[in-house]
Amino acid sequence: MQTELSKKLGVEHAIFGFTPFPAVAAAISRAGGFGVLGAVRYTAPDELARDLDWIEEHVDGKPYGLDVVMPATKVEGVSEADVEAMIPEGHRQFVRDTLAKHGVPELAEGEASGWRITGWMEQVARNQLDVAFDYPIRLLANALGSPPADVIRRAHDHDVLVAALAGSARHARKHADAGIDIVVAQGYEAGGHTGEIASMVLTPEAVDAVAPLPVLAAGGIGSGQQIAAALALGAQGVWLGSLWLTTTEADLHSPALTRKLLAAGSGDTVRSRALTGKPARQLRTQWTDAWDDPEGPGTLPMPLQGLLVAEAVSRIQKYEVQELLGTPVGQIVGRMNSERSVQAVFDELTRGFERAVDRVIRIAGRGSQS
Repeated sequence: MQTELSKKLGVEHAIFGFTPFPAVAAAISRAGGFGVLGAVRYTAPDELARDLDWIEEHVDGKPYGLDVVMPATKVEGVSEADVEAMIPEGHRQFVRDTLAKHGVPELAEGEASGWRITGWMEQVARNQLDVAFDYPIRLLANALGSPPADVIRRAHDHDVLVAALAGSARHARKHADAGIDIVVAQGYEAGGHTGEIASMVLTPEAVDAVAPLPVLAAGGIGSGQQIAAALALGAQGVWLGSLWLTTTEADLHSPALTRKLLAAGSGDTVRSRALTGKPARQLRTQWTDAWDDPEGPGTLPMPLQGLLVAEAVSRIQKYEVQELLGTPVGQIVGRMNSERSVQAVFDELTRGFERAVDRVIRIAGRGSQS
């Protein structure tokens, strides 16, 4: 499963695995893929340094990367407190009423919210980069498109490739013009923030739009057959995220959430603004239904929505409130029906890829005749 890009990065398989869990990222790289650690949850630089130290100790010298979230432009002089002050009281009351309706307990006195959206703020991401560039990362990915120009230059100065997610061919061309090295064409099926174009349509459009830049296909991919299809469409690899959530190395801290993921079908997700204010595919729950109800107050724009619901999400997760408990995940959740190691997932992906390639060769009439 090698391509020009995978050879350039020194990985056996052109499988790029995005994950918020250091153990999963390291396992992906050890299995022959390219692990990418999501940094958005790290609000303190020392926490990120601790986990990058851990990856260094457990990656067996294999390459890995980091995914940050930062806008190409910023608003100067706006603090988190300033943003918090913009949240209307009516929306705060809606959160209180919804939690009370479902009997969600309060956090203990003095207990801070375990989930904050501050990782979406540019200065937090820049602090993360100050740490990351002290490590031998090979790739910097940005989930909000092209990072600022000075960040691209800084990455290139450290011999780090830069990737940016795109939901359309137009976005892909903008990233190419900005000087990034890899486009991640993320289709509608993907978990988390995603656009409205399906992977089968988006991948070849992006490939044609930015050639000869390499494109990674993302969104709804979780089998070797799909990887073969992505490469046939012109991609130089695949970007997988949701698939790792039910691996044994993942640390969701919630048996109830793991059970929900294992039981979910491909139709049990929804694109909702409930989590961050931007459309993000996630498990459909009574929480997403409440926010998407036209009789409700509606969601706020990013980053207001994320700040508004941060404590509520922490309470729902801590007390595992079944009807409200969810997570960003793609439509591939329908295939995630057992807990397996990262290595076992790779074994299945490579076997499926080989079968798919053999099938195409036979169809083309160049394989052995039975």
